[in-house]
Amino acid sequence: MKAHLTDRLILFAATGFGLGKAPVAPGTFGTLAGIPLIWLMAVIPCIWSGFVLMGMMLVSIFLADRAEALLGVKDPGAIVIDEMAGYCVTMSLVPLGWASLGAGFVLFRCFDIFKPWPVIYFEKHFTGGAGIVLDDLMAGMMAGSCLKLLNWAGLI
Repeated sequence: MKAHLTDRLILFAATGFGLGKAPVAPGTFGTLAGIPLIWLMAVIPCIWSGFVLMGMMLVSIFLADRAEALLGVKDPGAIVIDEMAGYCVTMSLVPLGWASLGAGFVLFRCFDIFKPWPVIYFEKHFTGGAGIVLDDLMAGMMAGSCLKLLNWAGLI
């Protein structure tokens, strides 16, 4: 059966434009798909970047939920829009530069992979799109807080 165009577009976006289909470390590759959105948020007025970030969070929950249903697998690794949103959250409160982008990437991936509390709470207590995305948003907030401290200390 041929998938509808809408379903293919949902899967394309939810897999980070295909990066989530990487044979190894799809979440790490998928996180890279967030970089264009991060650059966009850095060049538009602050009020609009807040709207972009909020929109990204809400759209990622919807797309993750729909993609999970289309794939028929609970929280499939190919869905990486959650990593994109989480990385955008990480980078939202610091000046954008190569050092902050790199440090934010490493911090976000560490919080996302190791899932300390409260990240693990969100993964365990929510299902569907919210279950896929909320733990990454929390990982993004924790990584963003660390990044903000590094920035405040003048280390990045």
